[in-house]
This record gives sequence, C-alpha cells and structure tokens, in this order.
Amino acid sequence: MKAKRLIGLTVGTILILMMWKTFSQKGVSHLDTSFREVARYRNENNTGPVRRVYVVAVNDTNWTDLEAYGNFQPHSKLGTTEVFFFLEGEDVPTTLSGSAPYFSSSYNQQAIAHYEKNPSGLVSFKMFPFR
Repeated sequence: MKAKRLIGLTVGTILILMMWKTFSQKGVSHLDTSFREVARYRNENNTGPVRRVYVVAVNDTNWTDLEAYGNFQPHSKLGTTEVFFFLEGEDVPTTLSGSAPYFSSSYNQQAIAHYEKNPSGLVSFKMFPFR
C-alpha cells in the first residue's frame, strides 16, 4: 500500500510541476512594450508553405521586445512568418495582400522594424527596413 501511495504522490507532484511550468511561461504580455495587431494575412495553403504576415503598432522602439514579439508568433515548418512594426499614432496599413509587397509603398517610411523567420527557422530582424 505504501508503494502505491508513494507512486501516486510522485506522479501527482510531477503533474503539478508540469502544469505550473506550462501556465507560468512568459509571453507577449510580459514584455514592456505595448503591441496592437492591426492587420494579418495567412494563406489558405495547409499542405505546403504557410505564409503569415502581421502589421503591429507599438508604443516604443525597444528592439529586444520587438524581436521577442516576433519570436512569440506562430511559425510552421517550411513556412514564413513576417512582422512589420509601426509606431502607434503613425499611418499604418490596415489591409495586406498575399504577396510581397504586402502593403502600399506609401507606408514604407513609417515602418520601424521588420522581423522574418524563414522556412529553415532562421530569424532576420531589421531596424528601419525601407530606409
């Protein structure tokens, strides 16, 4: 009986620790910068490369937070994830097309950063990408 109780206590402790670690992980809400997703695009191809493009308005140019936000975005194998960052209050594109350029070039000067994760999982982060 003691062995069953010990095994049950051990399994219960492990489950509690796993749940605690799962729900206490940091996310976008833990970053100092405030983010507001303005537009997004995802192609409907589920069997091939998935393309995700986001336009996000931010209140600060904390480059570390901007790159961390990009890392938190979903990414799938053989797909690309791109995030364009704009300052809050500036002119920001609200619609995206399915191929590059994703928005009108009139917004290029307002873009403060561009994050891209390619199909291999390599990350590229550029400050002021169109200047």
